[in-house]
Amino acid sequence: MKGNGGLAPHGQAGRLLVFEGLDGSGKSTQARLLVKWLAAQGYRVFSTEWNSSDMVSEVIRRGKKKNLLTPTTFSLLHATDFADRFERQVAPPLRAGYIVVCDRYVYTAFVRDAARGCDPAWVRSNYAFAPRPDIVLYFRVPVSVSFHRKVLSRQRISYYEAGMDLHLADDVTDSYERFQTRLKREYDRLAPIDGFVTVQADRPVEEVLREVRREIRPLLVGFPKAEALVRA
Repeated sequence: MKGNGGLAPHGQAGRLLVFEGLDGSGKSTQARLLVKWLAAQGYRVFSTEWNSSDMVSEVIRRGKKKNLLTPTTFSLLHATDFADRFERQVAPPLRAGYIVVCDRYVYTAFVRDAARGCDPAWVRSNYAFAPRPDIVLYFRVPVSVSFHRKVLSRQRISYYEAGMDLHLADDVTDSYERFQTRLKREYDRLAPIDGFVTVQADRPVEEVLREVRREIRPLLVGFPKAEALVRA
């Protein structure tokens, strides 16, 4: 893997697999499909999502609802959320030899916070404790595809998701497209720095899934399955 962005290897018995990309890139769908496939192959697997810490997520939700979050506050709350989630949800199964699949990792913060004007070096320093994944799959799609899939999902585009707090545009759709363009620019910038494996995700789900499995397979060579662990 080219580049590592300065993050240290985790050095644990498990594998750490990360899925990154814009909203509507298909990463969440592919992460779920991979988890099911790995479990069917007999591996012990654990999955986790961004912004899912019980301790912090409610605070973030309330702040978003009242539009009270500044870029710096947003950044610090998400760093706190991630630290709690990593300590409670990611590190234990990784030490225990599980394959841990993360739907978003620290790179989401690097991208979003930079797009909101935070100093990238400062943001990275807040996540200095986070180890480097074994692989980062970046699901790359045009912003137009991201928007189209968002519309098809019938999910409401939220205030912060559209970057309305940055006053990029008065119209939600226009603001969303401008903000997502900023995010895509940051992802593309980080890809060589942090050694992302870029997956062109504006293709059929089955085609992308085959590529994901192909990229993951080298990490499974010699990796014990659950039944092998039981016999041992």
